[in-house]
Amino acid sequence: MLWILSTILAVLICTFLPCLVCLKILVLNKKWKRKKKELIVGFFHPYCNAGGGGERVLWCAVRSIQESHPNVKCIVYTGDINASASQILEKASSTFGITSQRDIEFVFLTRRNWVEAKWYPVLTLLGQSMGSVWLGVEALLSYPPDVFIDTMGYAFTLPLFKYIGGCRTACYVHYPTISTDMLSVVECQNDSFNNRKLIAQSKVLTKCKLLYYKVFAYMYGLAGRCSEVVMVNSSWTLNHINKIWRLESSTFKVFPPCDISGFLEIPLQRKASTEVLGDAGGKHVILSIAQFRPEKNHSLQLKSFHRFLASCEEPSNYKLLMVGGCRNEGDKSRVAELKSLISDLNLNKKVEIRTNISYDELKVLLSVAEVGIHTMSNEHFGIGVVEFQAAGVVALAHNSGGPKMDIVADTNDRRTGFLAHDIDTYSEALLQIFSLTHEKRAQIVNSARTACGRFSEQEFKSDFLAAVSPILTPHRKHE
Repeated sequence: MLWILSTILAVLICTFLPCLVCLKILVLNKKWKRKKKELIVGFFHPYCNAGGGGERVLWCAVRSIQESHPNVKCIVYTGDINASASQILEKASSTFGITSQRDIEFVFLTRRNWVEAKWYPVLTLLGQSMGSVWLGVEALLSYPPDVFIDTMGYAFTLPLFKYIGGCRTACYVHYPTISTDMLSVVECQNDSFNNRKLIAQSKVLTKCKLLYYKVFAYMYGLAGRCSEVVMVNSSWTLNHINKIWRLESSTFKVFPPCDISGFLEIPLQRKASTEVLGDAGGKHVILSIAQFRPEKNHSLQLKSFHRFLASCEEPSNYKLLMVGGCRNEGDKSRVAELKSLISDLNLNKKVEIRTNISYDELKVLLSVAEVGIHTMSNEHFGIGVVEFQAAGVVALAHNSGGPKMDIVADTNDRRTGFLAHDIDTYSEALLQIFSLTHEKRAQIVNSARTACGRFSEQEFKSDFLAAVSPILTPHRKHE
């Protein structure tokens, strides 16, 4: 057996080592041919035109460097080959209100399908990670940077750019590719969105998957430690990254830039729901904001609301509005399942689902909502909860992850929201919120609105530059 393993290892080394040497030579040759000696900072973000929270981080990061380091040239590696550079920048401007200070060069990658989950029905994490390396090779050969910043969570590109590209490296982690929670779910044989029932019910399959997860976590840690600067979006992500990557140096907690300026304009005094919902509205509106993905656990909202109505004195006075993005057929199918559950719980007149609503419509709904409900367990951050706080809506979030550790965290002994974890605690929290006096509610929403200032774009810029400046300054001294 040892002889066989040694032979396989020798074949792999003899096969890949010459390829790596050739790749290194090609990269060095491209760097030597540059006419200008300006510092090139490359952002690896294959889905830069998606228009989500991760893309806001990207464009705020690019703008921050452009404003503070005028001699730096920013490039973005993207797989959005169906959009032009001007279209991408226009969308960033219209979606986020962010415009670049100087020209940004885009490197369009043709192999983005290698990182898409649909191509890996099994061993998905490994397949996507190895696919990101292949995509990284295309990026590196197209335009090798001096500083490489991964802003999408493709940690396996870091050793490629560090050792083959000779780059200084940094990363911004929104969510760990694998976490200790995921390992725990498999080990305890719990049925979950990342652990199918077939595997959870089999001891043999559970052991196999646990071994796979542990090996992958080890590889993930090796790759992550190739980053000189590690930034994370929350305390929850920080804890998991430090454990999985076994980091010895400091990890920077850089909260994502939340666009709360428009929500801060909403008056704290709630509008009458009939102004927005007509006769279909109840006197009290509970609002949910979340994409219709399985981990958002919308069914918990419905069951908790059903339990709450059974406990309150006037159930006809309450309405639950569930709004969120519906991206594909999978999301549409989940919406259909939720509507079926609504019917089963006899909540047809009490619950309404709205998909893909506009920003203006969202602001209107936030102006009438009294409670904002969030039910995802171990949410890495929870931008929807921040939006509730900024809009003057009392936040009721899951007692875990970013909402627990960073957002609905009491400041100066003042409550900024409520936390729950199951049907009973959510329904009890709703009863407690709607029994608050006007003065107590005003105190909570004012404290929450003040506290959410920590998640502004200016705070992000300050923290981001403090983290990355050390890997930019040494290069500039030698220009």
